[in-house]
Amino acid sequence: MRKIILATGNKNKVREIHEILADLDFEILTMKEAGIHVDIVEDGKTFEENSMIKAESVYDALPKDLKGQVYVMADDSGLSIDALGGEPGIYSARYMGEDTSYDIKNKNLIERLDGVKKEDRTARFTCAIACIFPDGTKKNITGVMEGYIGYEIAGENGFGYDPIFYIDKFGCSTAQMSAEQKNSISHRGQALRAMRKEVMKYENISGI
Repeated sequence: MRKIILATGNKNKVREIHEILADLDFEILTMKEAGIHVDIVEDGKTFEENSMIKAESVYDALPKDLKGQVYVMADDSGLSIDALGGEPGIYSARYMGEDTSYDIKNKNLIERLDGVKKEDRTARFTCAIACIFPDGTKKNITGVMEGYIGYEIAGENGFGYDPIFYIDKFGCSTAQMSAEQKNSISHRGQALRAMRKEVMKYENISGI
């Protein structure tokens, strides 16, 4: 069975990736589960650069018996708010400090948008998925989900900035959506489904 090794330890991202790639008959492992321990320095200037840095770091650390046998996949994603000049952007996970809770981060962002009208609260989630294929081929695919920052924190189903990110079409935050509903429109869902097609082409799989 083919393996996909994820260059992440974020349990929420891992869960979503498992859900979205569930119909591929692949074993999906985190880098830790694959026995790979490497410090990754995310010093890129874009989501795409950072996702590839993560993938390359894990690929370079693969044991010899896994090279040429597995896919290495990495995700870099974040929230960009237009009224704040694109913040927090590529620093989304590190905004206000990596150990700061998202409840505090979300409250801070809502406070910073105090008095800003709805039409000026536009924002987007971006997700860049980098993948290094068994033969060393590298691909990077980006997905974007447009929305706006609400006036309150709402919802228990999502993670990160989901409780403040609203979609007009659904009239709720992405943390109020079911996993299936969110994955069908999300930035991560878009990028992963497109990457899944590339994996299927590589494996010569059809009909999924």
